[in-house]
Formats: sequence, C-alpha cells, structure tokens
Amino acid sequence: MAIDTLIDALPSYAKDLKLNYSSLIRQNTELTPQQLWGTVVVSAIATRNDALTAAALEEAAKHLSAQALEAAKSAAAVMGMNNIYYRFLHLTSNEKYATLPAKLRMNALRTHGVEHVDFELWALAVSAINGCGKCVDSHEKVVREKGIGEEQILTIVRIASILHAIGTVLDTERVVAAETAAV
Repeated sequence: MAIDTLIDALPSYAKDLKLNYSSLIRQNTELTPQQLWGTVVVSAIATRNDALTAAALEEAAKHLSAQALEAAKSAAAVMGMNNIYYRFLHLTSNEKYATLPAKLRMNALRTHGVEHVDFELWALAVSAINGCGKCVDSHEKVVREKGIGEEQILTIVRIASILHAIGTVLDTERVVAAETAAV
C-alpha cells in the first residue's frame, strides 16, 4: 500500500498525525530528499509496524538510490542493536560495564556508502524512537559538528515521533479489527 494512502486512511482520532505528516513530509523544505526519505525508512523500521515499514520502503525506493535505501536499513539495524546496548550502559549504576569493550560489530557506521551526516541523522532518529539517551547525545553532537542546525535536527526528531505514533495507531487499529472479527 502506498504510504500516502496508508496515512490518509488513519482514523479521525489521528487527525493531528495526518496533518503533521503532511506538513513535514509532503511540504519538506529543511532536509534533502535523501535525509528525508532515509529518516522515513529508519523511523518506520524502528516502529516495527509491518504495514508502515512496507509502505515507507516502497515510497522511499522512488526517492533514494539503492545504496541509500540499503544504508538506511543498515542504520536502523545497527542502531537497533546499539540502542539496547548503550541504553543499558546508561541505565545501570554499575560503572564497570562502561570500561569493558562492547564486542559488537558496528562496521555499518563506517561502510554505509552515503553522506556521513545523513547516516548520522538516521542513527539519531532511530535512537530517539528507541529512547537511548547516550546514542541521541552522541549522534546529535556529530551532526551539529558537521553543520546541521537545531531546526534540521528537530525536523528529523519530529518525523521520527510522527512515524512512531502512526505505527502505534496502525497497531491499535489492527487489534481493534481483530477483536471485531472475533465477535
């Protein structure tokens, strides 16, 4: 299903999400197409909602090169792992863990083949969705050092927040439909 069709079909209680999606995605002026659609992809993947992820991948394939699409998927994958690991280090009071090597392969952080700042923005979006403060702080610092301003950063985070909320609505509606069908 096309992502616009999916968004337009959201229930009335999600009207704010439709409006926000429209203003941020359909009327984007702050991000490059690669930054925008890579963020849509990583955010959809991070929601773990099948319909949203499929729609985002389908639409993004029209706007991203094959390499950029793979890099976005790679960002979602590696940050899904890193966010759990580094969030644990942040949350535990045992400081010993931070002195031990991670022993996790993170080659994707260097071998993605797209603009480094774009990959970092995507990593930031996934980290915001997954609630990893350590990763948010790290990736936000990198993109600011590379010249990305606070408005662009907040646009990335807004997109992540909207897509996360859309994924939640779609999950809710799937449950409601299943309950209705069972009756």
